[in-house]
Amino acid sequence: MNLEKINRNMRGTWAGKTVHFAAEITSTNDWLKTLAKEGAKEGTLCLADHQSAGKGRLGRTWSEPAGTAVTMSLLLRPAFSPEKAAMLTLVMGLAVSQALEGMGFFTTIKWPNDVVLDKKKVCGILTEMSVREDGRIDYVIIGVGINVNVPSFPQELEDKATSLFLQTGSPCSREEVICRVMKAFEDDYEAFCRAEDMSLLKKAYEKRLANLGQPVRVLDHEQPYEGICEGITPLGELCVKKEDGTLSLVRSGEVSVRGLYSYV
Repeated sequence: MNLEKINRNMRGTWAGKTVHFAAEITSTNDWLKTLAKEGAKEGTLCLADHQSAGKGRLGRTWSEPAGTAVTMSLLLRPAFSPEKAAMLTLVMGLAVSQALEGMGFFTTIKWPNDVVLDKKKVCGILTEMSVREDGRIDYVIIGVGINVNVPSFPQELEDKATSLFLQTGSPCSREEVICRVMKAFEDDYEAFCRAEDMSLLKKAYEKRLANLGQPVRVLDHEQPYEGICEGITPLGELCVKKEDGTLSLVRSGEVSVRGLYSYV
């Protein structure tokens, strides 16, 4: 990882202006939590060549060969209320999609936290938050894992995951990916903060929404159901028109999408 190149090519004003790098770390999210508690500023970015205990959504583990992926976590200290923080996963998903689009990759977003390339996952996002005793946000950390130059995947993941390298046959600059994501996120985050919801980003997000107009299966813990995705609300909820014609707003839980990953 060339930190000089990263620092030279950061185009924003605050996101990624302070960068910490480790050749190997258990988790960039956990590392950044420690820095946040020590008073690190908003926009601080932690990078690692390899995570030995990377975390995914719902407690899943996430790993990658050393030096092949972008594994990073960004620190935010927003002034809005805690219930709005979950939407930041969508904001980052949009930023990653826009950044990769700028490098010539056509990507889509699988709500709520995956970026998809050629119907396979190329990026996952994990957002974590700490709240102060007065009920206000202390910090939010957004962890991002992007498969940039991963040369292959285990057999059980071959139909579910891909990398930029596997799509082109040529290595891509991880430094360029990082800088592009930070600039796109800074712009999108500032739009989000102005509205304190997804209203200013909704059109751009739905343009890339892999679920849009597609059959989805909502794995509700009590009663799973199927329907057609009709987009997102300004609050980032997934709108699903059920088979009986009623509209359901999905706020949490797993959503499987026909044609993506193992759900067909």
